[in-house]
Amino acid sequence: MYNYPLYRPPSEGNSLIVQVALGCSHNKCSFCNMYKSKKFIIKSLEDIKKDIDYFRERYSYVQKVFLADGDALIIQTKDLIEILRYIKKIFPECIRVTLYGSPKSILLKTSQELEELKVLGLSMIYMGVESGDDEVLNEINKGVNSEELVKAARKVKKSGILLSVTVIAGIGGREKSKNHAVRTGKIISSMRPHYLGVLTLMIEEGTSMHNKIINKEFTLLNDKEILEEIKILVESINVREQIVFRCNHASNYISLRGNFPRDKEVLLNQIDHYKDTNKLKKEEARRL
Repeated sequence: MYNYPLYRPPSEGNSLIVQVALGCSHNKCSFCNMYKSKKFIIKSLEDIKKDIDYFRERYSYVQKVFLADGDALIIQTKDLIEILRYIKKIFPECIRVTLYGSPKSILLKTSQELEELKVLGLSMIYMGVESGDDEVLNEINKGVNSEELVKAARKVKKSGILLSVTVIAGIGGREKSKNHAVRTGKIISSMRPHYLGVLTLMIEEGTSMHNKIINKEFTLLNDKEILEEIKILVESINVREQIVFRCNHASNYISLRGNFPRDKEVLLNQIDHYKDTNKLKKEEARRL
C-alpha cells in the first residue's frame, strides 16, 4: 500500500496516513536524506481515491488523516479540494486533515486558496523553518530566505489554518551557532506559529552536510553547546500570542515542553539545570 520510506510528524502517530505524493518537491536540503531514494511524483486522483476506499474497508473509525509525503501542499488546489471532499465523503467522522507544506508551496497558493482548503477540512500545515539566519538557510540549500519564511507563515495564519514549524539546533555548526540561535528566535517571534518544535541536527550518510563534516568544513556542536544554543533561542523568542513549544523529539539531548510566553523563564531555568547537572556528572566521572 505504501511506497517506503514513509514519514509523518510525531503528533500524527494516531493518524491514518494517505500517500498522495511520493518524495519531496524540493529534496535539495543539505542535511536531509529522507526522500533521496525517491523521485518526486504526485499520484493520480484515481489512485488516491482507491487508497482511501481501501482504508475505509479496513478501518471502521478514522478521526485524523495525514497526507504524505514530504510536500503534499504542492498539489494543485483543485486536486487538493477533490481529495479533501472525498475524505469527508468516505470518512464523515474525520475531524482533522494535515500535511507537510514547504515554504515555496505555501507561497504558490493564494490566500483565497488556503482559506478554501481550510473550509474543506485542512486543519494544520507542518512547515520546516530550520533556521532564521539567511547564511545558514543558503548553506543548507533551503531554497528560501528568512523574509520568505515569515511571509509563508503569515499567509497560513491569516487563512485560519494552524501552523506547526520546526527548527534545528546545531544546523549552523559551531561557526554560526549564536547567529543561528538569535535569528531563529527572532523569526519565530515574527511568525508567531501555533506550534514550535526544536529538533537537534542528526547527520545522515550520503548527504552533502555529511561530506562537509568529513572534509572539516562543518563543525558539529557538542551536547553542552547544543544546550547553550537552545537557551539563546528561547531567550530570543518574544511573543504575546501563545506558542506551544516542544523540544522532546528523539533527536534531542534534553526534553522540554511548555507554552510561550508563559513558560519562557521556566524553560530557561530547566535548561540551566540540565547544563549544571551535566557539568556535575562530568566532574564526578573525572574524579572517579
